[in-house]
Amino acid sequence: MKLCQLRAVAILIFGLVLLNAPVQAQQQFKAEIDAFKQQDKENPPLEKSIIFVGSSSFRLWKDMQMSFPGYKIVNRGFGGASLSDLIYYADDVIFTYKPKEIVIYCGENDFTQSDEITGQIVADRFIYLYKLIREKLPEVPVIYVSIKPSPSRVQYIPKIKEANRLIRDFLKKEQRTSAFLNVFDPMMKKGKPDETLFGEDMLHMNEKGYALWKKIITPYLMK
Repeated sequence: MKLCQLRAVAILIFGLVLLNAPVQAQQQFKAEIDAFKQQDKENPPLEKSIIFVGSSSFRLWKDMQMSFPGYKIVNRGFGGASLSDLIYYADDVIFTYKPKEIVIYCGENDFTQSDEITGQIVADRFIYLYKLIREKLPEVPVIYVSIKPSPSRVQYIPKIKEANRLIRDFLKKEQRTSAFLNVFDPMMKKGKPDETLFGEDMLHMNEKGYALWKKIITPYLMK
């Protein structure tokens, strides 16, 4: 095995240990990742597209391309992905596309994995992912959409606020090629999550919720 390959394996193993993400836990998403690969064979996406990557809040944005006319969008949100899953599959859902910009929504599902998951752990996972991206794509802008306040997960709001604050503060130091988009505050109403932005499960957004996200995200997209 070449030195660079050994280094990549070492980084992955170190990262998975650091982030408490055993390899077998990632296998639940293999079918979705394989489906992406098949789609790419049948209809290869354009290089230098904008990659939207993360969890089901992106996956369920069915009209994403229509929401951003004039932009080349590839939606690679999958399942109930956590940041650990995104790290594990980064080659498949980020780097293979040679994107010109990366938009990330991920971190909310991390809190459901264990009561031991803190805002600091989620922030550390994002920072690890960010550094992986910077190693391979040093100049590509990274846009992080803050963790949203879902009505069905109000018990996590203190941790979500902590993670959002830590990630925001980290990205402030990386302003030249990154941005933190605050969707948390606009999705709150009178100190509680605005339920009018969500579907029946009070977890995933409805059209009104996605319209709000579109308004917040659009100014940061590259033509």
